[in-house]
Amino acid sequence: MNYSFLAMLFRQRYIKRWSLMHSTESETLSRHTMECAVISHCLCEIGNSVFNKNYDPARAALLALFHDAAEVITGDLPTPVKYASDTMRRSYADIEAAAKENLLSKLPDELRPAYEKLMKPESYPETALIKAADKLCALIKCIIEKNSGNREFEAAYNSTLRTLKNLQIEEVEWFMDNLLPSFSMPLDEL
Repeated sequence: MNYSFLAMLFRQRYIKRWSLMHSTESETLSRHTMECAVISHCLCEIGNSVFNKNYDPARAALLALFHDAAEVITGDLPTPVKYASDTMRRSYADIEAAAKENLLSKLPDELRPAYEKLMKPESYPETALIKAADKLCALIKCIIEKNSGNREFEAAYNSTLRTLKNLQIEEVEWFMDNLLPSFSMPLDEL
């Protein structure tokens, strides 16, 4: 039998993000997924090392690698469209659930439970940090674009920054105070 789950996941390299915005640098879903995994891991390490929490950084990184897997079928729907109304939000959630089922159907029965846990995870303590990492990735993209003189990302930067501050997650606040400023620096200053 020929199972295409991994071949489909590897197509993340063809999914372009920020499709409604002019970007000076394109971003693929595979790149975003890797960056989100790195930041999710880092937020857990911050929680454990700075705030004496007990997160599992490896689990967070692994879950983050699969957090947008359904987009190989749905594509990247822009945030303003996805959340334009409650009807749109619910409809997209249904589409995303169907896309996950479609992907999982491309696995042998023996592997499906393991990947189902990654694509439809139960709630873990790290879940909120993965969602915050996703937003931090968006903010970093906005910073990079703004630093390149692209004013297209001003509104996205402001709304993403507001969202992150409203989360009131101490690991995110620590990241923003101590690690985020370096994303605005040129190479010679890093």
